[in-house]
Amino acid sequence: MAHAAHDHPLRRALPLFLLAGLALSSLDATAKYLTRDHSLFLVVWARYAGQMLVVTPWAWHRAGPGFWRTRRLRLQLVRSAFLLAATMCFFGGLRFLPLAEGSAITFLALIFIVALSQPVLGERPTRARVVASIVGFIGILIILRPGSAVFHPAVLLLIATALTHSFYSMYTRKLADEDPRTTLFYSALVGTVAMTPFLPWVIAGDVPTLRDSALFVLLGVLAGLGHWSLIGAYTLAPASMLVPFTYVQMLWATAYGYAIFGQIPDGWSAVGMAVIVAGGVLLALQERRRVRAG
Repeated sequence: MAHAAHDHPLRRALPLFLLAGLALSSLDATAKYLTRDHSLFLVVWARYAGQMLVVTPWAWHRAGPGFWRTRRLRLQLVRSAFLLAATMCFFGGLRFLPLAEGSAITFLALIFIVALSQPVLGERPTRARVVASIVGFIGILIILRPGSAVFHPAVLLLIATALTHSFYSMYTRKLADEDPRTTLFYSALVGTVAMTPFLPWVIAGDVPTLRDSALFVLLGVLAGLGHWSLIGAYTLAPASMLVPFTYVQMLWATAYGYAIFGQIPDGWSAVGMAVIVAGGVLLALQERRRVRAG
């Protein structure tokens, strides 16, 4: 009976979590497509402005007109700034690198979280987390080997993505006592406000086609849907149960990379990606066992 009780929240949360993965992978593929012909600043602005248009009425409807009030304003702003930095670096790096391998490198964030969890969160990393980090690092070294498709200076942007995203994740945990709708709103607000002043410079001479305009709108919808689904999933089930399914995003990234850009990982890159997934899944299983034992 205890086993069934544990699995019940996962059954409700998993569809939302998988939907989030699909939405965010679709967001990445759309952004990579748009940065080929449009300014990076315009693509990032559209991603946050669109999310704000999606999230604001939803948060108002669900939490009332005071949905924007926060007791942790400074933390909300710092967390949102890290998310914006991660987005800028990731979209910038994807302009030059394959989608699947590029997405895999961002899983370095797990290693940074293990390394920084004690100074930032005051948490000692468990032995399982340290082992998983080493395994993941080996996987990333395999992908980054000389001669690979990602042996390119732009990979530094993806490493910066992983670092800034790790801080974003840790600050998200520090905001666990805040209403998630408020946190989601600030994520969109900070990105929109920070990018809007650049619009006069990036729009000059950049007239999107009707199809690209629709894709710019889609960016915001996918961002709002993805982050809303993630929050819903984490509300229904513990993170330790859901983490193994994060790696499904690598499958989506590989599928989009092949279907849209004609890119497919070579043999060694596929091995590196498999090693990263193995390290993450083993860690998640260990964490799940720890949660149940506790």
